[in-house]
Amino acid sequence: MTTEAVPLIPHSVLFGNPSYLVPEISPDGTRLLYLAPDDGVLNVWVAPADRPDEAVAVTHDRGRGIRTYGLCHDDRTLFYLRDENGDESWRVHLVDLVTGEERCATPFDGVQARVLAHNRWHPTTMLIGLNKDRPGLHDVYRLDLVTGGLAKVAENPGYLSWIIDTDLKVRGGTRMKPDGGTALFLDPSDGPDGAEPWLDVPYEDAMGTRVTGFARDGAVFYLISSIGANACRLFEVDVATGERTLLAEDPVHDVKQVETDPLTHRPQAVLFAKDRDERVFLDEEFGKDLGRIRGELALQAVDGEIYVDRTDRSGRLWTVSVVTGAGPVLYYVYDRVAGDLRRLFSHQPELERYRLARMEPFEFTARDGVAVHGYVTWPPGAERRGLPAVVNVHGGPWARNTFAFDEEAQLLANRGYACVQVNFRGSTGYGKHFRNLGAKQWGAAMQTDLLDALGHLVAEGGIDPARVAIMGCSYGGYAALAGAAFTPDVFTCAIALCAPSNLLTMLAAGAPTRTPLQAFMHAHVGDPETERDMLWERSPLSRVDDIRIPVLVVQGANDVRVPQAEAEQIVEALAAKGLAHEYLLFPDEGHGLVRPGNRQAYYTAVERFLAAHLA
Repeated sequence: MTTEAVPLIPHSVLFGNPSYLVPEISPDGTRLLYLAPDDGVLNVWVAPADRPDEAVAVTHDRGRGIRTYGLCHDDRTLFYLRDENGDESWRVHLVDLVTGEERCATPFDGVQARVLAHNRWHPTTMLIGLNKDRPGLHDVYRLDLVTGGLAKVAENPGYLSWIIDTDLKVRGGTRMKPDGGTALFLDPSDGPDGAEPWLDVPYEDAMGTRVTGFARDGAVFYLISSIGANACRLFEVDVATGERTLLAEDPVHDVKQVETDPLTHRPQAVLFAKDRDERVFLDEEFGKDLGRIRGELALQAVDGEIYVDRTDRSGRLWTVSVVTGAGPVLYYVYDRVAGDLRRLFSHQPELERYRLARMEPFEFTARDGVAVHGYVTWPPGAERRGLPAVVNVHGGPWARNTFAFDEEAQLLANRGYACVQVNFRGSTGYGKHFRNLGAKQWGAAMQTDLLDALGHLVAEGGIDPARVAIMGCSYGGYAALAGAAFTPDVFTCAIALCAPSNLLTMLAAGAPTRTPLQAFMHAHVGDPETERDMLWERSPLSRVDDIRIPVLVVQGANDVRVPQAEAEQIVEALAAKGLAHEYLLFPDEGHGLVRPGNRQAYYTAVERFLAAHLA
């Protein structure tokens, strides 16, 4: 599918372990930490901050690898999270970088740990959420990093999430209401039944309203909310009076990220989620620093999204990540005093040998007049006329595609396919009106947005309508099955990873940790008590007789979000009807594929499957 001028990128380069990930400077500024393979598994490596080539591995996981870690402000305790084969029962592990001693701080079977808070003002204390007593609710525990002792400090009255200040004091939390809205509780209420919430959040604003944190002085906190507007805005709220001051807003796009001063915890910049990130500065000095970084990158002809990590307590050394979209992620160290930007490495240096493609934004009007956005990654070097294509649907569905380095898009473009990624209604980032247009539209308007995007690109001549596949993971996998079942004349084949096939059984299943989200799911997907017929009609399993195209179904056996039964029932129905299908089950994976060997096996199957049916 590719020309000789565009060599094939090996699966091992795209989907094997990255060479480097998530670098950060230690709080005392003396060490550089990052993730890298050790004996083929991602582990944490530590080096002197000015000599990264002297790094040594300080963790020795031999399973699925480490992806979440941090160095505590006692300057010697490393923490990381690990589950068992994708079951999401995360445990907190601690490593003493002085003695090398490692211990599990939450050694409880079937219990999920969440790191809630840790900061420079409490260097030997961490707050942990544990659902040890009630599977659906995480209580707050204080972890003493010196002794390893755990003590419960707050029992959960029904919160989905906790609100904690910089003194590690629990200030309240958020509860789900029966209608899918939320109630936000703050002092003096602790949120018991019957208490009045500080803020009653309507259903349509629930996904866009949250407290992001308190300033260090405790006088104000920061609220992101779409109440009274279309898009999420950032407010400063006076603790004593409740008075709100608007800090940043955009009429269409939501606040994506708030960058705060590590010392004062006051916002310095706000990122808005547009086709490319737009940063609005609230602090002039921070803006100057980002300007210097961008200027240094321009001298190197590097254009991309810039993200900074400021873990050094002195504020001198920052780690900088740059996402160009057409190459590996680039990592740097910025010395704020010297104004120097020093390159560390890229996340996968092998990729620099290959010609990659850049995601390009596009916009179209859906059949009901709604404006919808997305990205296309075109095969490099190929004429954009009559190309085979893959509609690659994002998961969530309450998420979105962003300008990024996307391994799947790179694989598809490298193999000669146009990769179409649509931020269909229900996707986040475009304001609450667009987001809520997706309510109870699984398999309906959310699905027709995919069809309308395809129709738009076909009309422009870039895509051959007779050679189009659909694929995705999680919700994206559901959309792939829906494409096969509801519109088999549109797609040539479908690939579904960790995909719900029956909305009724999906809503009835899932891990206890997801129970508090039930009202949200009923509001946005459908209520089995009152909308059973609708949910069954929107389930691909209900239309299995209409499937006429080959389907590749892939599942992780330990998936607690979309259980294995979702894959088994559609595979059984396809087999009973004698319909063309393949089934891959990975016994050591959960929701999505993490192990490099499994990822490479999956994408080998994907490439073979597409080549067989899109030729």
